[in-house]
Amino acid sequence: MNTGELEYAGFWARTGAALIDTLLIMVITFPALISIYGWAYFDGEQTGLVAGPADFLISWVLPAIAVITFWIIKQATPGKMAISAQIVDATTGQPASPSQLVGRYLAYYVSIIPLFLGILWVAFDRKKQGWHDKLAGTVVIRKVRRGPDPVRFGYSGETGIPPMGESSLSAMTRPSPDPKS
Repeated sequence: MNTGELEYAGFWARTGAALIDTLLIMVITFPALISIYGWAYFDGEQTGLVAGPADFLISWVLPAIAVITFWIIKQATPGKMAISAQIVDATTGQPASPSQLVGRYLAYYVSIIPLFLGILWVAFDRKKQGWHDKLAGTVVIRKVRRGPDPVRFGYSGETGIPPMGESSLSAMTRPSPDPKS
């Protein structure tokens, strides 16, 4: 793929992808957590940061394994796949190495701890890299043209469909383009 066909995925696209991923993780983990801890799981005064070993496994370990596995196999989580984005090495444009991807996941904590500043950095960075991307040496890219066909305006004569604002009668009376020219 030509680099002219690619763009860095911006803040809002990546935010949408993160929301999709968060909802998917919640749909999977909440039923398991509620079945083990009951609705009291959501009462922070009773449970604290980690309610127990099952909570640590279901809320922290399994999502980390799932995300890193998706990154290694598909170069994207389901949310990033929904926006047609991929995580690649910032220098080569090739798939990021597993060690880069594990480092990227751990670097999310560096990005999140200071009031999500490392995440917000994506909105202002020229290459749309968050701190986690910079620390891991990755970028998130996607195709510039993601649709099945580029938008074209004007009458081509091939489809028989007149351009917007033109009546069918005037389109029918217009001479057809000469196929030899």
